[in-house]
Amino acid sequence: MPASVKKLRYLLRPSAVLLLLAFLLLLAGCHGAGGGKKLVIFHAGSLSVPVRELASAFMEDNPGVTVLTEAAGSLHSARKITDLGKTCDIMLSADHFVVSSMLIPEHASWNIRFATNEIVIAYRPESAYSSIFREDNWADILLKDDVIIGRADPDADPCGYRTVFAAKLAEDFYGRPGLADSLLGKDTDYIRPKEVDLVALVSSGVIDYMFQYRSVAIQHGFRYIELPDEINLSSPLMTERYTGVSYMIPGESPGLRTEVRGDYISYSGTVLDLAPQKELAMRFFEFMLSDGGREIFRECGQEPLVPAIADDPADVPVSLRKYLAAGSE
Repeated sequence: MPASVKKLRYLLRPSAVLLLLAFLLLLAGCHGAGGGKKLVIFHAGSLSVPVRELASAFMEDNPGVTVLTEAAGSLHSARKITDLGKTCDIMLSADHFVVSSMLIPEHASWNIRFATNEIVIAYRPESAYSSIFREDNWADILLKDDVIIGRADPDADPCGYRTVFAAKLAEDFYGRPGLADSLLGKDTDYIRPKEVDLVALVSSGVIDYMFQYRSVAIQHGFRYIELPDEINLSSPLMTERYTGVSYMIPGESPGLRTEVRGDYISYSGTVLDLAPQKELAMRFFEFMLSDGGREIFRECGQEPLVPAIADDPADVPVSLRKYLAAGSE
């Protein structure tokens, strides 16, 4: 009897059929409730650690779901959607301005602020002059010829233009004309597309200090000094002061620029109107705003906004309104 016929007869035996059915059931069980779906999140580089933790917890609770994350400067992340036509389900920005001005209303309908941060100056114990680096002399240390400082690109990343804001606010706060230009004009070879790109430069000793988010400094074990609230962009009570500084970021067309004004730091996000996995994305966003999600942010050195704040609460999906400030529903 030909081997092919023997094989067919074996496959038709009841025991073989039962084994096949058991295998198919096991395979289905491995996919779980998520059905093997992929959730795509574009996010700010400074959110890499908390987003990784959020994704891990979400996938554990939703077997079969794969969360794919892509980090970049928030402005670049938004332009992937608006200019390059890339598809994602969720966009999480380091600045609510990016979502409000670049994604709404063409690509998204709502914008929720969910966390805050502050600008610090981070360094290693081996950084030049670290033993005398303090809150009252940081500018003088950074301006020394044998000190190298790094910062993020203000045309690509909110941390970059927030560093510009901090330098301008410091000039006013300390009454030192020209301080901002001196700081921002120094070591321009060490400007990087996003703030987390600076981490390796400090870790390896290529640069001594970096303007950085407090959360990133904590996550990577750097020392850092905190700046006064008048400078660090952390306090909603200082909003009027912060709005006195601005920067012109690249606009929608080549050669055009758009003004972004200072504000207290607030991270925000949205689910895209054309999200391929919109229902799953809403579930992830709700988890992110829940007590469990907020605790992950705290563990990563980043303070969640409790309650969260919406640009326009009326546009926020009903399932998320319970996380907003009272009166938003």
